[in-house]
Amino acid sequence: MRVIIVGGGAAGASCAARLRRLDEQAEIIILERTQEISIANCGLPYYVSSVISDRDDILVSSPKKFKQWFNIDVRLKTEVVEINKNEKYIITDHKEKLTYDYLVLATGADPAIPDFKGLDKEKIFTLRTLFDADRIKKYIEKNNPKNAIVIGGGFIGIEIAENLVKTGINTTVVEANNQILAPVDHEIAKIAQDEMIKNGVSLLLSKRVQKFSKNKAILDSNTEIDFDICIMAIGVKPSINLAKNAKLKTVRGIVVSEYLKTSDEFIFAAGDNIEACDFVSGQNTLLPLAGPANRQGRIVADNIKGLNSTYKNTQGTSVVKVFNLTVANSGNNEKQLKQKEIPYLKTYIYGRSNAGYYPDSDMILFKLLFNSEGEILGIQGIGKSKVEKRVDIIASIMRNKGTIQDLIDSELCYAPPYSSAKDPVNILGMSADNILKGLVKPAYFEDLNKAITIDVRPNAVYNFATIKNAINIPISEIRQRLDEIPKDKKVILFCNTGYTSYCACRILIQNGFNNVYSLMGGYELYKEITKGIMKDMLLENI
Repeated sequence: MRVIIVGGGAAGASCAARLRRLDEQAEIIILERTQEISIANCGLPYYVSSVISDRDDILVSSPKKFKQWFNIDVRLKTEVVEINKNEKYIITDHKEKLTYDYLVLATGADPAIPDFKGLDKEKIFTLRTLFDADRIKKYIEKNNPKNAIVIGGGFIGIEIAENLVKTGINTTVVEANNQILAPVDHEIAKIAQDEMIKNGVSLLLSKRVQKFSKNKAILDSNTEIDFDICIMAIGVKPSINLAKNAKLKTVRGIVVSEYLKTSDEFIFAAGDNIEACDFVSGQNTLLPLAGPANRQGRIVADNIKGLNSTYKNTQGTSVVKVFNLTVANSGNNEKQLKQKEIPYLKTYIYGRSNAGYYPDSDMILFKLLFNSEGEILGIQGIGKSKVEKRVDIIASIMRNKGTIQDLIDSELCYAPPYSSAKDPVNILGMSADNILKGLVKPAYFEDLNKAITIDVRPNAVYNFATIKNAINIPISEIRQRLDEIPKDKKVILFCNTGYTSYCACRILIQNGFNNVYSLMGGYELYKEITKGIMKDMLLENI
């Protein structure tokens, strides 16, 4: 049996290695159009700044190792230009004709590069391959650029911006949307944006580059940005032309079954070039992530050998470092749920990385999305440490069809250096459960201008900083001051993070108030959302 794998990235390499472990006799050929195979793409921004100093550390494997360990024939700088699915052969750019029993398309995705006017290709780079990273490093060493512009505020754009700053280059990120990091919602992205600005990155949101002159990028607002080097990080597009020309079924990506089989029974596809089923919505989507690509390659190998493995949809679980912060997420965000018209509820909590009384305990903001049945739709988190640990736990519970109750029931490691007796995962479940059971009515930032606001923190804290026009009734006095709270108007109670206002709401509800709400995330989240953009809404008495 001959299996030809087109593409030597995460999916292709994973498929080849798994297939050899399953079948010692199969002839396995990997055809890779670039000059490298199985590199650590996600480490490239850190290699550019020499955080990862050894080039060999980026090389996960090599043609030599594939040959010696797995007896796999890896052919670099070899592009497949034609597939004849009827006669089961491919043609390479070297005019070589190779027949196959099974064909695997692991062609990945290519960087999106608009055809900008005035583009000076000597100063413009993408970052997709180790060859790209080498070119950037050599350019920086030779030209000592002072100013950089990064076009795109996704994962790669944010990571390369941080690493350019670490090399001493003034860096500007231009993002067409109104926030960076599209997988998370605005309030999470806002905190990440503030962190970037604090560390010297200039952010231009809701802006597009229209054209270039020799040393300037001209935006749609006629703003001009000086630059000596430009990194295109606009995103990627699935590499599907080969599949389209072979008349395989494609939409935005290659359409595959749960077995990752294309519309041809002898051709499989895996990785960034396929349309995967979204775990939450069940709709086909494009989610170019290394973890799913590796698993998909393994599944294809299983199915070539008749083991009937299925790919169980993509959650989009991801994490990114933003200077001193970690941003992590899984499932759908609020924007996506709205677009797909999926009903949802939400809560925010501030949890701690470890016990609050133990040194170096940091606050983490979590946002949980769920439905009225208690099913988890999405989780987002941002903080200095141990964010991804909690997101991973919740992603695993989601994967196994767990509910809000399973967050409460999760029995997790506890010792003061690592967590609290009630882990943030448990607290998220409890907060959501209170909403589901009607024990509290949640309010959010967008509700504040439609209600009376009551600050239930101590008077000294209220006098230091509060929300404009808020009344101060500390929780310790609330039972004695019930007559000051209207019953015929919407009232939002708030504290620092949401727990005290929840307790205050419980007091009022049990005293006959049906119009009281607790501000999820409290004043801490309000302060983060309004920082730098809506200072007039803050009353600072310092």
